[in-house]
Amino acid sequence: MRIAVLTDGSLKEELLNQGINGPAELIWLTNCEELESLSEIDGCIDLLFESGGDHISSLKKISTGPVLVNSVAGTLKDLPSGFVRFNGWPTFLKRAVIESACIDSSLRKKTEVLFSIFNKKTEWVEDKPGFITSRIISMIINEAYFALEEGVSTKQEMDTAMKLGTNYPFGPFEWAEKIGKGKIVSLLNELCKKEFRFSPAPRLQNEIIK
Repeated sequence: MRIAVLTDGSLKEELLNQGINGPAELIWLTNCEELESLSEIDGCIDLLFESGGDHISSLKKISTGPVLVNSVAGTLKDLPSGFVRFNGWPTFLKRAVIESACIDSSLRKKTEVLFSIFNKKTEWVEDKPGFITSRIISMIINEAYFALEEGVSTKQEMDTAMKLGTNYPFGPFEWAEKIGKGKIVSLLNELCKKEFRFSPAPRLQNEIIK
């Protein structure tokens, strides 16, 4: 089995966190242009997915296997048919379970096979922006920024309290740095189109501008 993986160094490390299960030829790529020289691959996992037209156009040329894209804020309606969404935000790929969304049952089976090579189980969830865990973590981070604006405590103290009180691996501000504040705000902006409570905290938005 030949699998193309578009990734950077840190996401590659997370994807390989549980090791490799069984024989597979993994083709590590850093941009979509490199896909042009490939033929007869059994699937593509795009950890660097961007919703721009050029990026999607390159991926659409793959016709020999499923295309799995790291698309957290968008939904399947924003993607061509034959694409599968999954949650590949930084720190989330370390888990042994990958949240994914897909309607086609045959694509689901192929996706499960691809992720099983990395010893990861596919958890099928509803096709909504943020999946489940990203939505929860983004809200926690957002509320932490509101608390910071109100002078409740410092970033360091809130990070420590979260780790000690909930046994989370990171505090909200640490997690924001690791995920990327831009990703979090993009998801919150998408979510608040339907529910105002998801509106990004002004302090969080301002830190992106800076």
